[in-house]
Amino acid sequence: MKDFLSFLKSKTFLIQLAIAAILIVLLVFLTLGWLKSTTNHGEFVEVPDFSKMSVMEMRKTAEDTGLRYEVLDSTDYNPEYPRFSILEQNPPAGSKVKQDRKIYFTVNPSGYKKVSVPQIIQVTRRNASSMLRAVGLDVERVTYVDEIGKDMVYRIKYKGKDISPGERLPKTSKVELICGNGTVPQEAIIKSESSQ
Repeated sequence: MKDFLSFLKSKTFLIQLAIAAILIVLLVFLTLGWLKSTTNHGEFVEVPDFSKMSVMEMRKTAEDTGLRYEVLDSTDYNPEYPRFSILEQNPPAGSKVKQDRKIYFTVNPSGYKKVSVPQIIQVTRRNASSMLRAVGLDVERVTYVDEIGKDMVYRIKYKGKDISPGERLPKTSKVELICGNGTVPQEAIIKSESSQ
């Protein structure tokens, strides 16, 4: 025990202890330097604003910046953005990210998705308008014809052509409703008189 204590106080032990401490400090600095170089520690890329870029422009910009990308399913069509352009990105523009980070993009589709025209024949104009709005369509105008059912929908037109319930139109399309004005049609009066 006395020999061990005298060894701890010896010059040899203190030199070995100093060498060990220097080696540990050196190893820590080398490890930190290696980690910094392999993980690009402190090196960040600012995410560009990809908004309204075409997919081709987005790909080139992402690759030039050293970023990876993934295009997600398109959402609803936005008329304020060009077709097939970038609607949203995550992370947002201006974010600081590491190189090779993946950016997620949502692309504007080519147009509005199509919706089915609801069954609005023999429905009141007011209810028909509500049913159309519920699916994303709208009433452009209402035309009245001689039919006994006042404000009852008898026909539907889109771009001047008759359409049927169930037909598919682009969302936000406007249709024309042909409604009755509450007057008995002239042909019905003539038929009624001729049968007497």
